[in-house]
Amino acid sequence: MTHVGLALMLEQLGPSRALTLSALAQQAGLAGVMAADVFQPWIPAGEGGGEAARAPYMWNILSAAGATTGGTLGAVITPNYRHHPASIAQASATLAAMYPGRHWLGLSAGEAINDAVTGEPWPRAPERIDAMFEAVDLITKLFANSAAGRDTRFTGIHARVDSARLWTVPPVPPKILIATAGPITARRAGRHADGFITMANSPEKARVLMDRFAQGVREAGKSLSETRKVVRVHVSWDSAIEAATTAALQNWPQAAMRFNTSDIRSPFDFAQIAKLVRPEDFAGKVLITTEAEEIASLVRAYQEIGFDEVYLHNAGDNDGAWLDTVRERILPLITLR
Repeated sequence: MTHVGLALMLEQLGPSRALTLSALAQQAGLAGVMAADVFQPWIPAGEGGGEAARAPYMWNILSAAGATTGGTLGAVITPNYRHHPASIAQASATLAAMYPGRHWLGLSAGEAINDAVTGEPWPRAPERIDAMFEAVDLITKLFANSAAGRDTRFTGIHARVDSARLWTVPPVPPKILIATAGPITARRAGRHADGFITMANSPEKARVLMDRFAQGVREAGKSLSETRKVVRVHVSWDSAIEAATTAALQNWPQAAMRFNTSDIRSPFDFAQIAKLVRPEDFAGKVLITTEAEEIASLVRAYQEIGFDEVYLHNAGDNDGAWLDTVRERILPLITLR
């Protein structure tokens, strides 16, 4: 049984549209939202369509969505650089206290376009991944010690706190998930985190990640059933294939770029690179389709792999028609909880 929700891609959404989409998604039968912290869009306004007021602050959007909808409130954010892990722990604990049982916290290694804007040195990926796992340890200690009425002292390589305590704590701390696209990090997540998140490149690659995560869980002596496995599925759906293809090219071209984009810092650079993207580059990365059954089949494939939660993102601006299709033609073909 799998939970299917909405992926709010704030790089593409302004605040009003994000909250409207959250409400419409609930009416369509989707069970909650997830969002990632961003500082700026991939493609600047005017370069690829979409509204101008994009890249709103994730915590504000999730707090407002929690008040107007039910279901999950997943948050993915990069520790360090723009956000000290203690500040992330405070924001996460507050959201979980406001909406008990609905929030999970995802940590990622980050991308320069969002996380290098302060001008601090931007480390290579291995160092960022180490910093991410150190933050899991720190945030876990803050959650546990604060709930027990104790201060936390922590001296790490990437962050430290001195006599820190969260004074607003939820009844149960949020699960901490690791965002990963690689098997080594997935296995490490199984050992050290409460779950993992990945982006749906293909069910075959996702199965490898699930296997490595499960291996790490076993090595830590934990139960796989008590972890949280999340996948974000990107599609570009429209009633005409030409419109669906155009939406992917205009609104979500970075998904089809054939190299690591985590070190690119400017939306304007992405806009120039996006001119080289062709429809065939989306194969295995974004499902461009007019067929609801194709989307349902893809979701079922991730269910069979063992993902507990699937979050759908549609690249187009056709929100009403898309969510009508979700309600009438996609969800009825999926086993839900």
